[in-house]
Amino acid sequence: MARRSPLIHRFMVSTFRRYFTRHMNALRIAAWGLPSVPQTGPVIVYSNHPAWWDAAVYILAADHFLASHESYAPIDAAMLKQYGIFGRIGGFGVDLDSPRGAADFLRTSAEILSSPTRALWVTAQGRFSDVRERPLGLKPGVARLPEIAPDCTVIPLAIEYGFWLERGAEAFLAFGKPMHGRDLLDLARPARLERLEAELATTLDRLSADVQSRDPARFRAMLEGRAGVGGIYDGWRRIMATVRGRAFDSSHEGRPS
Repeated sequence: MARRSPLIHRFMVSTFRRYFTRHMNALRIAAWGLPSVPQTGPVIVYSNHPAWWDAAVYILAADHFLASHESYAPIDAAMLKQYGIFGRIGGFGVDLDSPRGAADFLRTSAEILSSPTRALWVTAQGRFSDVRERPLGLKPGVARLPEIAPDCTVIPLAIEYGFWLERGAEAFLAFGKPMHGRDLLDLARPARLERLEAELATTLDRLSADVQSRDPARFRAMLEGRAGVGGIYDGWRRIMATVRGRAFDSSHEGRPS
């Protein structure tokens, strides 16, 4: 935690925002999927892990929805050596494929969650997985977290990506039903893991139904990139729109030139 730099964090949020809008069409959250953030106590956000873009989504979502919390996330130890900058914005290296790595994860998580103003974001599958995969196969360590932070609030986060009408892809997310740590402790570990997996799967299924509808009205746009094809094609369309006295709309459904 001593390595986390608020200044570098702000810089990286800005960098990822620009990077996202340059390469993706939009970041959308389901209208029903806004998070219920507690007034007190640490927060654990656990999600599926469909793509490389998840790290960017975490950074942008944490800044947007949990700005009052210091956010942290486990990262593969080998990956952290390659991308050391993540260690300055809350990433900490773990090896979840070894008993020692799992112990390190729990020890560091306990330190993070000892403060009511911190949040832990966990790709609970521990590997890249298709959003349609069932069962989700969550790592058992996520079920241990309420034991080290009984006052935490645990929130599932569903993430999905897809192409709609524009050149760039759409990123979709939805937060599910929040659970209190002490309520989860009433369940034995296997039942607790099953509950966490069921809540995330339910959130994923509901989000997927909205994504399949291809209806932007079901979502709120958190970020929007640049629509259109770009290059010579859009340049020609812009010229023709100007000649005809029309406002140029670069989107796929925009007024034709």
